[in-house]
Amino acid sequence: MTMINLRKLGVTLGAQLFSGLSLAVAPGDRLGLVAANGRGKSTLLRCLAGAAEPGSGDITRSRGLRIGHVEQDIPPRLGHLAFRELVLGALPAEQAQSERWRVEVALDALDVPEALRQRPLGELSGGWQRLAMLARVAVTEPDLLLLDEPTNHLDLGRIGQLENWLGALPRDMAVVVASHDRAFLDAVTNRTLFLRQERSQLFPLPYSRARIALDEIDAADARRHQRDIKAVQQLRRQAAKLNNIGINSGSDLLLSKTRQLRQRAETLEEAAKPAHRERSAGAIRLSHAGTHARALLALDDLPVATPDGTLLFRTGKRWINPGDRIVLLGDNGAGKSCLVRLLQAAIAGREIPGIRATPSLVPGIASQDLAEFPGSETPHRLISRRFDVGDQPARSLLAGAGIAIDRQESPIGALSGGQKARLAMLALRLARPNFYLLDEPTNHLDIEGQEALEAELTAQEASCLLVSHDRSFVRTVGNRFWQIENRRLVEVEGPEAFFARAAAG
Repeated sequence: MTMINLRKLGVTLGAQLFSGLSLAVAPGDRLGLVAANGRGKSTLLRCLAGAAEPGSGDITRSRGLRIGHVEQDIPPRLGHLAFRELVLGALPAEQAQSERWRVEVALDALDVPEALRQRPLGELSGGWQRLAMLARVAVTEPDLLLLDEPTNHLDLGRIGQLENWLGALPRDMAVVVASHDRAFLDAVTNRTLFLRQERSQLFPLPYSRARIALDEIDAADARRHQRDIKAVQQLRRQAAKLNNIGINSGSDLLLSKTRQLRQRAETLEEAAKPAHRERSAGAIRLSHAGTHARALLALDDLPVATPDGTLLFRTGKRWINPGDRIVLLGDNGAGKSCLVRLLQAAIAGREIPGIRATPSLVPGIASQDLAEFPGSETPHRLISRRFDVGDQPARSLLAGAGIAIDRQESPIGALSGGQKARLAMLALRLARPNFYLLDEPTNHLDIEGQEALEAELTAQEASCLLVSHDRSFVRTVGNRFWQIENRRLVEVEGPEAFFARAAAG
């Protein structure tokens, strides 16, 4: 039985997002929805939920279908509600009176501490806010669950908890999830839809295996297009040759054959479809400067503490050398961000006992909240003044990074998360660092951007220390791993044991 059926669906918002999309969602489906930023994932989910209308095509829903939709942004009107009150408000009034226990079951399933259940949503972290919205939808027991970037703001432990929670849902509940988290998609989906402007592709496979199949189709399409274009060129050369002979000889037969060849060439050229090329949201390129220093940073048993002086851990004697791509692993609250802030301060020239930076170190810093970019500043002023480039070069650089001309004079605070992330990558490139300090650099980057950043860091043999909850990114980029455990910083062979422990809770 089909829960929801799409037939030749299309949406245009300024530009065409997707068209001709046909799709059926059945009970038990776990469908991953993949596309670059701004290419229609959230719009498609809203169409499925009935909150938006497509420009063309039809959507048929089964009678009585209950749909739960967890959107990417938290509605501001809900910020004053307490966690428990927010979830209770999703139930009909009569059910809320007689079956309040449903709320407690939903909160228990997500391991919500009792102390948080009375806290207003607006006072909670971004991760808890997302889990609150998930509990609000789950308590209604939907037949179809729509999730828009559900891992945003979640640490590894919470992502693992979410994966386990989704795995424990009733087998006949269908889930459609839009996400840029490749490891998460692999863990929770069994079908993948690559949403495209034309010819979206659906595979009965989780993301990584589906991506291999998609790349093979794209490569075959590219080869077919090259063959078709080559055949068109050959037909036109033959037509030109026959045309000359026909004119010189006065042969009507040859001139007729010439017209036939030209018509065949035109028909083949019209039918030849080029291979899909993703419309880039903006190029990510890095510029890594070399150094002759043997060690970029040295840590001499540095104590890392909270602002009130509580010791979190000591580093022991550690060195960061050219070519090291060190991933910092640790539970939430273990002190990862505290260490990053200390390193950032030392690199900026502040005297911090226990940290020694080589004089030739040139930093490239991207913080998790992009606090280094004032929200009132504009992208154009930031790039032109900070890096001393002219007006037109600044505009060209920004456009190449995915910041359109009409957004370059807008406040940075008004940019989308993806645009801010690409602006940060451009600033890193122009700084020409020889050491990167990266705190959650893939936040807000789509899969295309994540892969581009991975390729740049590895191809440039960049030196960096990074904190990330993106397991695919960590596995690809890291070549050394430091883990905070038992109040010490220790070097481990790889991240997998930590990932497994975090997922198990």
